[in-house]
Amino acid sequence: MKKDWHQADIIAALHKQRTSMAALSRSAGLSASTLANVLVRPWPKGEWLVAEALGIHPAEIWPSRYYGQDGELIVYRKPPARLGVP
Repeated sequence: MKKDWHQADIIAALHKQRTSMAALSRSAGLSASTLANVLVRPWPKGEWLVAEALGIHPAEIWPSRYYGQDGELIVYRKPPARLGVP
């Protein structure tokens, strides 16, 4: 199984998109530091916000959070309904 992205890689990818964790957090109506929690603990809503900003599925960033021991996709990890992600 692939490894999760390093925190610095996630932050750098956001910067390449001309945004930051704090700006993304505020645009979602959260406190500026709230979204940073996604870097250290599972939080599906936050994972989808970051992934959406990067234009990828959160399983690409955090495979350990989306795939089981057998390598199968964990189906209960779906995007929050308000994000409108298929």
